[in-house]
Amino acid sequence: MKKITFSILFALVFAGCTQNSSYNAPIPSLERRGEAVQLIVDGKPFLVLGGELRNSSSSTAAYMEPFFPSLKEGGLNMVLAMVSWEQIEPEEGVFDFTIVNELLDVARRNDLKLALLWFGSWKNGITSYVPAWVQKDKVRFPLIKTKSGAELNTLSAFAQASAEADANAYRALMKHIAQVDHQRTVIMMQIGNDVGLHGDTRDHHPAAFEAFEAKVPEELTVYLQANDGKNLLPEFQEAWDSNGKKTSGNWEEIFGKGDYTDELFMAWHYAGYLDRIAAAGKEEYPIPAFVNAGVEQRQGQLLGNYLSGGPQAHVLDIYRAAAPHIDLLCPAIYLPDFIAITELYTRLDNPLFIPESFSGISGAANAFYAIGQMKAIGYSPFGIESRMIDPQIEPVAKAYGILASMDQLILEHQAKGTIRGFWLKEDNPQVIRMTHTLGKYRIKAEIVRGRNQAATGGVPAGIGFGCGLVMMIADDEYIVAGQNIQVTFEPVDGKSTAGLAKVQQGDFVNGNWTPSRWLNGDDIQLRYDLFEAQKENQSGQGLRLRGDDPLVQRVWLYDY
Repeated sequence: MKKITFSILFALVFAGCTQNSSYNAPIPSLERRGEAVQLIVDGKPFLVLGGELRNSSSSTAAYMEPFFPSLKEGGLNMVLAMVSWEQIEPEEGVFDFTIVNELLDVARRNDLKLALLWFGSWKNGITSYVPAWVQKDKVRFPLIKTKSGAELNTLSAFAQASAEADANAYRALMKHIAQVDHQRTVIMMQIGNDVGLHGDTRDHHPAAFEAFEAKVPEELTVYLQANDGKNLLPEFQEAWDSNGKKTSGNWEEIFGKGDYTDELFMAWHYAGYLDRIAAAGKEEYPIPAFVNAGVEQRQGQLLGNYLSGGPQAHVLDIYRAAAPHIDLLCPAIYLPDFIAITELYTRLDNPLFIPESFSGISGAANAFYAIGQMKAIGYSPFGIESRMIDPQIEPVAKAYGILASMDQLILEHQAKGTIRGFWLKEDNPQVIRMTHTLGKYRIKAEIVRGRNQAATGGVPAGIGFGCGLVMMIADDEYIVAGQNIQVTFEPVDGKSTAGLAKVQQGDFVNGNWTPSRWLNGDDIQLRYDLFEAQKENQSGQGLRLRGDDPLVQRVWLYDY
């Protein structure tokens, strides 16, 4: 007789209790709408204003539950929470989904969606969340080997038994979610976390060595030929071109000798391993699945000091070819060049989602820029529970409040391509100002300046970042939201000057624009050297969004 655990009985009761009118709601999906790929939840586009819990926070309900009300108060609509293999399958074939059910319950009570992070074979490139029965059986579940023959305490991506066991556990998890989550609380899944090999360029397990000497899989050579000269990343194209564009041979024969070939090889096998897991889960419940990359590759950094084989930006071709069941390749960004990294991760038409990054004022800037300029599905700072203890003072919470108030408008303009974002930093000359063309106007944003700020060079002390987004509502009408920026408009034709016909500051209430005051005079006059301003086709007028909180202003323009 099959063993019936308490968690199975709980799940049956839980499933019965959660039947409601949203049972027939569409399964969350990704959909291209105009110029953007958007997450569709309950049948309409959904802008993720998220936050990721620390790794161990969601391991017990007692620990995590007190944080959720402040996360909701902080403007979040989705929480990223870990579910570990060791916790749900303590004995092989015996599953305990108690923690999953508790996560669903607390999220629903706080009106929050979930993205679950499956900590299976690897977390930060290390095997630390697998069950004890996996850890103890090194014959069935072999470990990575170094060039010297030493074993690392990390599962090898070349072990079929490991991939099968991980996929079976993930399948069971997704089947359970499909059975109990009739309210569509779980809207995305992350598979693995920061996968890749530490300390070496490739695995030297015997199975890995054999695979390296074997012919490159036909699926990859077919991908190369199908995308030659048009859709391959430049670095991938160059590696293939420089070795004569061979379509048959082992890894070194096709791509040459060196670290990059080792990295391509490892990426192919990590991606295939993860895709096997994703495919198993989607057979049970096909919601969007993503993998994240620990973006740690600094200029000149050697492979092995960052994770070899993870979904780094320069191997995205490999993941696209080897992992068709993974929908998003997502950067975890803790390096300073946020703009460049987001650009790298939108290549190959990869939809952008930031599952991990900073909070604080830099996090607010990241959210405005990713959503406004890069048409991101959303943004999520890490360790969010410790940042939302007092949402009233957290910059990301303030940014989320503005973004949430006009989320459907933002999503509409993402699809239309009529939205731009600004990310400014006072100590970086490359981004001290930013200009975008949108409709008839060039729109320039700078760190906000004022006549009483001479002591700080015209920049308010301690601000550091300026950020925002602009949407074109009509030919001569724009909405600008942001913080610590001043914005000017210049006609693209260069023959006229833009004047501000009307400026309002306000908010969106239930999706409707509600002005709080009309701005004129000193509030929109940025400079008084009008003769010099006119030489630059400037009126001297503009928008100034200054203060501790982000603001929203609406402007109507005219030319003269």
